[in-house]
Amino acid sequence: MSSQKIDIRNLDYNNTGSWPVQVKIGACALLVALIVGVAWYLFVRETREMIATEEATEATLLAEFTDKQGRAANLEPLKQQLAQMEVMLQQMLRQLPSKNEMPDLIVDVSQTALASGINNELFQPGAETPMQFYAEKPIALRMVGTYHQFGAFVSGVASLPRVVIMTMHDISLAPRGDGDDTLVLEGTVKTYRYLDEDESVDETVVEEAL
Repeated sequence: MSSQKIDIRNLDYNNTGSWPVQVKIGACALLVALIVGVAWYLFVRETREMIATEEATEATLLAEFTDKQGRAANLEPLKQQLAQMEVMLQQMLRQLPSKNEMPDLIVDVSQTALASGINNELFQPGAETPMQFYAEKPIALRMVGTYHQFGAFVSGVASLPRVVIMTMHDISLAPRGDGDDTLVLEGTVKTYRYLDEDESVDETVVEEAL
């Protein structure tokens, strides 16, 4: 059987029905292949994008899990450290004077200043302010003395039996003037004591004091 050679350049593209059978079959096969190829490409691209998104989500969740796992592993040691810090805090607070010791301690501070040669022109304790774990007591003062006398006063306060913490507020230290070589220490200091077990402090009162 002799095969007839088909010249596709002579085909009538406006009348595909007149095409030879072999050309029709080839054209249909090519169209189907094109459709399948486009559909496959679109499906694969969408699948790849979905996989990339899932991989990114997996990496994020893994990082979060690792972080939370690390925190959970450190939680118990942190709790132990917190308990130790609370014990240390209570021990430090216990070194402060108690409510009953506070009046005598203030007298001791005043007497230490006098023993150092300082002139207490003003030494006036104020009302206490309760805090969460302790109470603070302001003392308005005006002291006159030399540099060495103030040094002796600080050393004397540090050697008292009870721990005395004094913080300075609005303190000024200046020469007395008029040829006098003494210094004038004026302002307010605060000293602190711990709250006894029978003393309860309302948090509302503390907030108002702050």
